[in-house]
Amino acid sequence: MPFGLSWSRPGIAPHRADAMFAAFDQGISEWPEPRCAESRKETMSTSLFDCSQEVAVVIGATGVLGGALAEGLAAQGAAVAVCGRSAERGAQRVEAITQAGGKAVFVACDASDLQSVRAAEAQIQESLGAPTVLINAAGGNNPKVTVVGDHKFEDIALDDWAASFDLNLVGGAVLPCQVFGPGMVQRGKGSIINIASVSAHLPLSRVVAYSAAKAAVLNLTKFLAHEWASAGVRVNTLTPGFFPAEQNRRLLFNDDGSPTERASQILGHTPMNRFGSAEELIGAAVFLAAPGASSFVTGTDICVDGGFLAQTI
Repeated sequence: MPFGLSWSRPGIAPHRADAMFAAFDQGISEWPEPRCAESRKETMSTSLFDCSQEVAVVIGATGVLGGALAEGLAAQGAAVAVCGRSAERGAQRVEAITQAGGKAVFVACDASDLQSVRAAEAQIQESLGAPTVLINAAGGNNPKVTVVGDHKFEDIALDDWAASFDLNLVGGAVLPCQVFGPGMVQRGKGSIINIASVSAHLPLSRVVAYSAAKAAVLNLTKFLAHEWASAGVRVNTLTPGFFPAEQNRRLLFNDDGSPTERASQILGHTPMNRFGSAEELIGAAVFLAAPGASSFVTGTDICVDGGFLAQTI
């Protein structure tokens, strides 16, 4: 080892790191290829973004953003488990995917309930096979933990705060990762994509509990990326900017369709001066899911925010 050092590169098994540095000491120009090289070559022979060998689990796919991601992965060939609490919206999403020529099933899942997540994992294994992609898109804000008007930060009940954390951190990342992650580690393959928020990076006014929970999602993601990298499992976050959906439409638009004061503030802070559409998240998600495109990407965050986080004053 050069200079008497003894260490291995993060994410590389010690024996492989030793072989690499031994090759370096001996002046060998070609290092041993990493474990993913063979599968990556096979994928690159077709398409960097091919997901035809993937079984993707999208928790929160009954919502607008999660549903768009489910359809996007299916369009690239993945077999998709549409997971959520609404069977009606789930069936609609499955129908849209199958009519477009994709493969999908609806699996009932309450991301905040451990037994529900475990049951969903077992059902997916039986109907589609071993999951290789997990997208955690469950979550949302709650008016009970929103600072507005006479409802100040100190007025937030701790039970309401805990419920918000359970939804956005525990259900939004912790439980699904605990249930689906070990199987990926055992099989030596997987990509986990946790949905963060611009408020995880810069706390937004009013949504204090939501912002804090999403900041925790970023931190947890980096921890898991380090924990599971050597087993071939990648863990990243995707940060959406502002995308109008059912839960925030009344905050962004007046009854006549004009932007609210808060919407105007958001647009003024967004260099692209517009909101995003759900379909604009698909490319980043497919990139993180496809092993041929992102086999060396883990512990990172991809922002799809129209430049919101690049803006100061």
